[in-house]
Amino acid sequence: MPRQSKKQKRSAWVPVTAVLLALALAGTVLFSAFREKIERWEYPQRYEAYVEYYAGKYGIDPMILYAFIRTESNFDPAVDSDAGARGLMQITEVTFDWIKTKIAPTEALTFDDLYDPETNIRFGTYFVSYCLKRYDNHLATAAAAYHNGVGAVDTLLAEAQYSSDGITLDRYPYPQMRQYVKKITGSYQRYSEIYQATPHNSRLTA
Repeated sequence: MPRQSKKQKRSAWVPVTAVLLALALAGTVLFSAFREKIERWEYPQRYEAYVEYYAGKYGIDPMILYAFIRTESNFDPAVDSDAGARGLMQITEVTFDWIKTKIAPTEALTFDDLYDPETNIRFGTYFVSYCLKRYDNHLATAAAAYHNGVGAVDTLLAEAQYSSDGITLDRYPYPQMRQYVKKITGSYQRYSEIYQATPHNSRLTA
């Protein structure tokens, strides 16, 4: 049996190498597609029409609203909290009544209407935008106000140990507040990364 020359042996490796490279490339593409699918499953974009519309109306990055909805209800429009908050963006009756005086004073809306996704996102978006404007577009401070109330945040802002400028918080003294702020800012960052969105001028932290 004739022996293969060194040149023949080298040429025999060429197609094998090409196949291995092609398989590696295909594996990489499949893994990337699978990872993207998992990430979008973990950070979904639901109720897009409402989110996009009200985000545009109130000048908010839609990714911020997705972060709030995911954190508050995980996109369940029928959820109630122990504190009596309702719907996608978990709005309490007191907050609902206050927002209604601002954006829907003549509309025949009741607290039960917060189970309606559009109504909830409409009211929640207004409140998020209000908090952002009040606290110099600082997402972390706005998130603290959304969760703990504007009064609680304003009280902390008056104390130098929590705020160096009296406008935004440097520290979040309450464990639940701190955890909530971390969830909102972290989710917003992940949404921006996954959907390759350019973050608006909202500042995440101080």
